[in-house]
Amino acid sequence: MHNKWMSWGNQTTVTEFVLLGLSETWEVKVLLFVFFLLLYMATLYNNILILSAIISDHRLFDSPMFFLIGHLAFLDLCMSSFATPRYLFDFLAQRQAISFQDCMAQIFFLHLFGGSEMLLLTAMAYDRYVAICHPLHYVSLMSRCHCIGLVLASWAGGFIHTSVQLGFMINVPFCGPNRVDNYFCDLPLVIKLGCIDTYPLEVMMVTNSGIMSLVSFIALLLSYALLLSTICSRGPSEGTSKAASTCTSHLIVVTMYFGPCLFIYLRPYTRFMIDKVFSVFSISITPFLNPTVYALKNKEMKAAIRRLLARRSGQVSTHGRPGASGKSIK
Repeated sequence: MHNKWMSWGNQTTVTEFVLLGLSETWEVKVLLFVFFLLLYMATLYNNILILSAIISDHRLFDSPMFFLIGHLAFLDLCMSSFATPRYLFDFLAQRQAISFQDCMAQIFFLHLFGGSEMLLLTAMAYDRYVAICHPLHYVSLMSRCHCIGLVLASWAGGFIHTSVQLGFMINVPFCGPNRVDNYFCDLPLVIKLGCIDTYPLEVMMVTNSGIMSLVSFIALLLSYALLLSTICSRGPSEGTSKAASTCTSHLIVVTMYFGPCLFIYLRPYTRFMIDKVFSVFSISITPFLNPTVYALKNKEMKAAIRRLLARRSGQVSTHGRPGASGKSIK
């Protein structure tokens, strides 16, 4: 099998792929450009604001929950930035081609950030489970060393996941069609363009990406089910209602993130029109929603952001005021 792949590899002639985007209609393209531009700017602003607030407030930075939220914000920045800026630039430049190397790089970073985020969301659910179900052991189970270990494990898991994917893809020969029916490269789209029987590669994709998504999603559902069960068993109160509402909103966003991943990766590839919509949810909508659900609804986070903005506005007004340096102006 290896010799067969090597012989095919010598016949690879494709040096670039053509990204077809999300629509061929000019009016729709303009609307999509404006939509993605505004969405990307909002995503950058929200996640950078959250990161800055956590880093500047030692109480938040020392909190396991906000430490993990900060890393989620960083991953959301990465996830939203690996393809969207290029799509916006290519739209303005009217150039839709992407080199073979850049296409492989997009696949690598998509699954690095995506795999790491799946594992980090699982770690965040574990953090909430320990905080609510085992509050007396929270300090020991979620120490700073344990939090760093969870973050490093998330990145390591994402790196192993994407390395396996790319390891299979890198030797696939491409000698025929080179049109990718989306605005970024992804495994299911590119695998189908190979000049070999792609079914074994599709099985690999289902085994790797599909099973990873499914296991992470089931783990998250079980953890939130335990959380909701514990919360409801404590009887009705304002705190109980708030915690249940928070868990429910987390579940909605998690489902919006994992649902498209399960639909795309947990089956041998057959093209559906809704795949494009799901891909937009995974890499653009979810990174925009995560800050709102996980951070901006939290009172401590909102207070930290207000303090951060107040300091920034105070610095601007001080620097912008005549004589702010302390010297009088004659």
